[in-house]
Amino acid sequence: MGILVTRPEDAGQHLTEMLNKAGVAAIYAPFIKIEAGEQLNDVPQKLQQLAAGDYVISVSQYAVQYAHQVLQNTGFGWRKDVHYFAVGRKTAALLSEATQQPVHYPFANENSEGLLALPQMQNCNGRRVIILRGQSGRELLPQQLPQRGAAVETVACYCRQAQQLSEAELKFFSRAGIDTIVITSGEILRYLLDFIPKSEHNWLMSCKLVVISDRLMQLALEAGWQQDKIILTEKADNLSLLKTILSFYPHS
Repeated sequence: MGILVTRPEDAGQHLTEMLNKAGVAAIYAPFIKIEAGEQLNDVPQKLQQLAAGDYVISVSQYAVQYAHQVLQNTGFGWRKDVHYFAVGRKTAALLSEATQQPVHYPFANENSEGLLALPQMQNCNGRRVIILRGQSGRELLPQQLPQRGAAVETVACYCRQAQQLSEAELKFFSRAGIDTIVITSGEILRYLLDFIPKSEHNWLMSCKLVVISDRLMQLALEAGWQQDKIILTEKADNLSLLKTILSFYPHS
């Protein structure tokens, strides 16, 4: 028995450590690595083009981290006269720390749907909106906000690149007794389906998946997992993931 943590970067390592300390055998294997996006260097110019009162939305902590780094490297700063938004609490906290400004986010529903439900998003007539995101982010915000009067630009601050693992390395996970996999993005789910050898797919489909959004749950169902094999966390942060896993997984 064991859990495979696929969340990239430090967050994945931290979650693995949290699980091990709680008495759950967990292996860290980031199938995806995060790198600078092709539009990252456009961030300073895009921010300078905004008018006072316009909106800046960050959809993830990675977007904040990469945007903040490029602003520091180029001698620019975050605007003080625009409104900042994030899709979740952790991203909002990081963005607020970087900008030294208040950041709005949806408390109850930490995703794009929740963000669109905020009062500030109901009428965006005349506002320019910059969305800081990954290279292949969801299209819900860019699709919906123009219908509410906004002029929207997306900026790909980071991208996810697949790690190249050998077939033997990929087969190791079933041999190691992994029976639960933590999935935090659609790219990771697609990686599992595309790169895990076909001979291991019976094992893969037998694993429980711990996912962080309704969208990921739907993708897993469409890929062939049974409903009772998919566990949805309340929120996307590591504490919520840990709480969810400990609620059903044997631990000391």
